Amino acid sequence: MITDGTTSHPLFTPDHEALREAVRRWVTDELAPHVDVWEQEGFPDAVFRRAGELGFLGLHWPEQWGGAGGDLAASIVFVEEVARAGTAALAMALSVQTDMATPALAVFGTDEQRDRYLRPAIAGDQIAAIAITEPDAGSDVAGIRMRAVRDADDWILDGTKLYITNALRADWMTVVARTDPGAGHRGISLFLVDTHLPGISMSKLDKLGMRSSDTAEVVFDGVRVPSDRLIGETPGEGFSQLMHQLQYERLVAGAACVGHADWVLDQTVAFANIRETFGKAISNHQVIAHKLADAATELAAARSFLYSTVWRVQQGEYPVAEISMAKKFCAQVQNRLIDDCLQVHGGAGFMEEYPVARAFRDARLQRIGGGTDEIMNEVIAKRLGIVT
Repeated sequence: MITDGTTSHPLFTPDHEALREAVRRWVTDELAPHVDVWEQEGFPDAVFRRAGELGFLGLHWPEQWGGAGGDLAASIVFVEEVARAGTAALAMALSVQTDMATPALAVFGTDEQRDRYLRPAIAGDQIAAIAITEPDAGSDVAGIRMRAVRDADDWILDGTKLYITNALRADWMTVVARTDPGAGHRGISLFLVDTHLPGISMSKLDKLGMRSSDTAEVVFDGVRVPSDRLIGETPGEGFSQLMHQLQYERLVAGAACVGHADWVLDQTVAFANIRETFGKAISNHQVIAHKLADAATELAAARSFLYSTVWRVQQGEYPVAEISMAKKFCAQVQNRLIDDCLQVHGGAGFMEEYPVARAFRDARLQRIGGGTDEIMNEVIAKRLGIVT
C-alpha cells in the first residue's frame, strides 16, 4: 500500500483494522491466485458461500439476522480490500449482495422477509441481485416502466431489466417496478422476487470489463409475485427506499475505486522499479517518478474525502452532496490513475499479460454504475442551489 491512510484515520477502530487484516488474508490466499482463470470462466458461487462463512456479508446488519452488528465503516473496509484482489468484478458482485440488493430489505422489510431473504444472503447460502436499470431508464429511476399490477393476493410483473449484476446466479432479486403509472416517482415500489418463478428469462451480456462477474438482461413476462413480497407497508414507497440505500451504495462504490486504484498503483511502482530504459529503472526517470507521485497524491485525497464523508454519516449526518462528490471523485481518480499507470507500463500495459490492462477495462464502469458522473453533478448542483 502506497500510503498509510488506512491505518491512521480516526474513522477506524482496532476492530476495523483486525477486519482489514482478515479480509486481506482471504483475498491474498483464496481469491487472488484464481483471478486469471476466473476472468475467462467467471468466478464460482462458492466465493459467496465462503464470504458468508467468514462473516463478511453482513458486517453492518443486525446480529438478529446473522450479521455482525457493525457499522458502515466495516463495509467500507471489506469492499476496499476485496477490490485489491486483482479484478474489480469481485468487489462489485459482493457489494451488490451486501450494499445494494439487501439494504432496503434490511431497513424497510418485515421480520418474515428478513428471515426468508436477508438471513440466507448474509450466510452466503443465497445470492442476491438488484434489478433497477431498464432499456429506457437507468439513472432516471423515476422513468421506470416495468409494471406491477395487483391481482387478488398477488402482483403481476411485466417488463425488462438490463445490466443486472449477479442475475444469472441469483436466488432472488430486489426488483423496482411501477405500481401506479400516473404517480411519477411516488408510483414506484420494491419487490422481493425469487428467480425461479415462471415467466422470468435471462440473457447473458458480453461486457468490456468486470468479466469474471455475470451481468444479464432479465425479462419478466406475467411473473406472479405474492403480495407479501412488497417491501414496505404500502405500494409507492420504493423511490424513497431506493434513495436511502443509493447513498450508501455510492460510498461503497467509492471504497471499491480507492482499493482498486491503490492496488494498481502498487503493481505499477513494482513494475517501474524493475523495468529499465536508457540503462536505469524507469522509476529513476523524473517524469515517471513525478507521474506516480501525482497519482499517489490524488489517490490520498480521494481516500481522505471518502473516509471523512463516511465518518459524517456515522455521526448521524446525511450529506447527500458530499456522498455524490465522493462517489464521483473516487471514480474519476481511479480512472485517471489507472490510465497513467498503463502509460507507465508502455506497450506492456496494452497486453493482457499485465494486470493493468484488466484494471483499465474494469475501472471504466465506476463512472457509470451507481449514478453517472453527470447524475452526481446534478445532485451536487441542486444542493448548491443551482437550477439545472
